[in-house]
Amino acid sequence: MGLDMYLTKKIYIGAPWEHRKVKAAVKITVGENKIAINPKKISYIEEEVVTWRKANQIHAWFVENVQKGVDDCAVYQVSKELLEQLKELCLKVKAEKNSNLLPPADGFFFGSTEIDEGYWQDIDQTIKGLIDLEDRFEVSYQYQSSW
Repeated sequence: MGLDMYLTKKIYIGAPWEHRKVKAAVKITVGENKIAINPKKISYIEEEVVTWRKANQIHAWFVENVQKGVDDCAVYQVSKELLEQLKELCLKVKAEKNSNLLPPADGFFFGSTEIDEGYWQDIDQTIKGLIDLEDRFEVSYQYQSSW
């Protein structure tokens, strides 16, 4: 149990629409089980961009900047511009070694509020995950947390 956080990217491909001219071949197996997917019926592809565990300083940023202060585990749309701002903030925190720019946040099962190795790993993971944000096609980003 604890704070789990997910940033996903959803790409609209619209394969059911002929004018989109989508070409695809999909073969997926999970363990020994094949999953039947009809590529002509795929409207969206969803990928995990970053998954965090108890990165409470990052979560607090999303609550303040995306969720308008409401911490309710709902799914929130996040603009590419806001994600770029988060990446730049993390780069600044790291360069200046200034955790006051992105302080830890208390919460039920949110993990440590110490400025320790875990804090800096969360900053690095965020930077790495936000390096290549997609801006081609019809892309949207969503953030969700749970605890």
